[in-house]
Amino acid sequence: MSQQPQFRRFTGTDGYIASESLVDAVNCAIALERPLLLRGEPGTGKTLLARHISEALGLPMENWHVKSTSKAAEGLYVYDTVQRLNDSRFGGANVSDIRAYIKLGPLGRSFAADQRHVLLIDEIDKADIEFPNDLLHEIDEMRFTVAETGDEVVARQRPIVLITSNNEKELPDAFLRRCIFHYIEFPAVPLMRRIVAVHHPSLDTTLLDQVLIKFYWLREQPELRKRPSTSELIDWIAAIRRAGISAQQVESHIPFLGSLLKTEQDSEALKRYDKQSGSYPSTWAELGPRYNQ
Repeated sequence: MSQQPQFRRFTGTDGYIASESLVDAVNCAIALERPLLLRGEPGTGKTLLARHISEALGLPMENWHVKSTSKAAEGLYVYDTVQRLNDSRFGGANVSDIRAYIKLGPLGRSFAADQRHVLLIDEIDKADIEFPNDLLHEIDEMRFTVAETGDEVVARQRPIVLITSNNEKELPDAFLRRCIFHYIEFPAVPLMRRIVAVHHPSLDTTLLDQVLIKFYWLREQPELRKRPSTSELIDWIAAIRRAGISAQQVESHIPFLGSLLKTEQDSEALKRYDKQSGSYPSTWAELGPRYNQ
């Protein structure tokens, strides 16, 4: 029987500015001991959140980066038959001890650990459709049996489970019912200012305004297939600062466009805009009433 962990609230960290609704979702998942399923645009901090929860609560962390070939059972353990075969052929190990060839996966290690862990199951929708359902029993019961040895691994402390999805495919209803769900909205301008301040604390306010005006204007362009993300904004500002580019220069054009637009089609779309218009907004009023600062 797993021990009931002491409930500790997550409030964010100095390096991760979370919205109030996201903080509430994290604490709801911790209190109810349910997995937290996170969706949102790439670059909105879904994967980073687990590391900052681990940091804020002082808990170890396990990462499980899901691939198209991943199987749910691999998160529990793998039986290294290849290593056992090699050892039987070439000697140097006691091949009769099957337990020596059982390697716990990230979910198995979280269960077996003495201390509560944060477990990140990253990009669950990359795997096949059966993958989420195959996790249900073990996540619910917090125990599993190693078939090769008959050993049962029972969680001493129920891990804090975060699951990210890029919405590439629908997840099964039975899986969704067992999760706390949160969609990370793209940051509005006031929250984005706080996020930028974490990474670029001494940024000139005039330069920041011009950078954000261009950034949010780009995101509004309907022809773009991939809108620039928060992480790309942070990189773009770093490039601008290192090049010594001023607010006046950003006001008249968009430097280092390759930091923001990552496809040929999007770059071509902006070139067409340049030929037709040749000018960019330089005030919040030009972006429309919802960007009034």
